[in-house]
Amino acid sequence: MYIEIIILGILIVFIMNYSGRISTNRFLDDNSDYILKLKEDDWDFLIYAKYGNNYNPNALFLKRIKLALIVILLMLFVFLNDLNYVKLILTLLIGIVVFKMDYFKIKGYYKTRLHDIDLMLPYYLKNLEILIQHYTVPVAIGKSINTAPAIFQEGLKIMIDKINAGDQTIEPYMAFARDYPVRDSMRMMRLLYRLSLGRQERKQEQLLAFSRTISNLQQKSRETKYKERLEKMEKKTMSMLICTGVGVMILLVLALLMMFSI
Repeated sequence: MYIEIIILGILIVFIMNYSGRISTNRFLDDNSDYILKLKEDDWDFLIYAKYGNNYNPNALFLKRIKLALIVILLMLFVFLNDLNYVKLILTLLIGIVVFKMDYFKIKGYYKTRLHDIDLMLPYYLKNLEILIQHYTVPVAIGKSINTAPAIFQEGLKIMIDKINAGDQTIEPYMAFARDYPVRDSMRMMRLLYRLSLGRQERKQEQLLAFSRTISNLQQKSRETKYKERLEKMEKKTMSMLICTGVGVMILLVLALLMMFSI
């Protein structure tokens, strides 16, 4: 009987929502001004960083709210026969977890992306430096796009399109740095812009300064990779020691049990 009540309740909610008697979407739209106050401060930034302008952050946030409400409603039906304060709190906690899940997922993606950019940017700039020795900065950037890491290609295309459209200001370079906000990206783009403005007789001097900065970034990147590799080895070693220790303890307990049983 208990299962039948849950199924019946779910069907009633589904039918009423489908027929328009109750509408979760209308409820969210009517109260969006209040609901959006729950939005995380960096939610819009994270959405634009991952999807660009292809998705509306507010619409995605309201979908998170809708999913959390549905989960809470289903959990209430599950606990309907024996609902108490503990189960009510548990239901709310599950709803909050569902609500926050997408946020933590996209934030984790953003951190991973920044980490990859931080490690790859110095090596891309080193290849760009070689091209700049033979071409102007805009031409070198254009030629570097096809061989650049995939993570940079879209940003480079946007930057070079703005420059080719006649924007001779620093803005295309700064826009690229804002799209890839990692260590020294702003400073490197300023150096690159100044290099694009430099007279031919000063080009070699500016290129040497640019090269020294890139070498420092490469050294930092190598140190980061070495540190991460070392931490990974330490974690593996610790896991092996823990597994070995637990295994020895289990064997000792089994041995003692066998001795006492004899």
